[in-house]
Amino acid sequence: MSKIALSILLLFLVSLSYGQEENNNNFTPKLGVCTSITNHEIVAAAGFDYIEEGVRRFLIPDKPEEEFQKNLSILKESSIPILACNGFLPGSLKSTGPKPQHEEILAFAEIAFRRAQKAGIKRIVFGSSGSRNIPEGFDKGKAIMQFTELLKKMGPLAAKYDVVVVIEPLRQKESNIVNRVEEAYTIALEVDHPNIQVLGDIYHMLCENEAPESLIEARRILGHMHLAEKEKRTAPGLMGDNFVPYLLALKKADYKGGISIEGGWGDKQFFEKNLILARAYLQGQINTLD
Repeated sequence: MSKIALSILLLFLVSLSYGQEENNNNFTPKLGVCTSITNHEIVAAAGFDYIEEGVRRFLIPDKPEEEFQKNLSILKESSIPILACNGFLPGSLKSTGPKPQHEEILAFAEIAFRRAQKAGIKRIVFGSSGSRNIPEGFDKGKAIMQFTELLKKMGPLAAKYDVVVVIEPLRQKESNIVNRVEEAYTIALEVDHPNIQVLGDIYHMLCENEAPESLIEARRILGHMHLAEKEKRTAPGLMGDNFVPYLLALKKADYKGGISIEGGWGDKQFFEKNLILARAYLQGQINTLD
């Protein structure tokens, strides 16, 4: 047996042992996968509750309605819903800097929100480092003000289409603005609109050494979660990371939203097996919470 096959077998056995424990802790978040809707059959078969798609891959705001309808027809055949979309804005639409393109962004966003409503999608993830990153030499305080003002305009637009925009903190290697949940929470409080909330990404929190308590602090407006292992941004179970402190914080925060796996799945030939492993591994850690 190869080393890779042995590792998969061992991890799968670990996942089975986790899965034997019953979840009696009243913390039952929906678990999802960031992937294409074309994978809906194997994602559903692995026991996940939903898919998280891409704004520019599925909602395609820059493409004609006819092309979106093709994507919508695939969704109609799916046994699980799309509850969220990430990959929001292209890097060519600047949120900050000397020439912010807020009107163009809002026009792009309105198409995305309208199509999200048609598809039953409730969360739009605002990571989009290429759009929001602060240009070299530009004042950071002014950039944060620009970002905040954009979100103040975006909130009512999101409400019009019954979607919530969640601000995603990104590690410093990916973005030079909003790197921690506590920063996103401060901005969301300033925006003060129910359709602008906060995302917690446990991968980015691990990279930034941000404590789980930030999730409890942001609990009032914590609208969505992402998760992946720290070292190689892999799906749960591939490296064996312990997410329990963060999951326990979510339980204490009475979090009711979804947790999307946004990580790598190893070799493509193992994608289906690793979906099953990740689902069991993550559920096993949830089941151990006191």
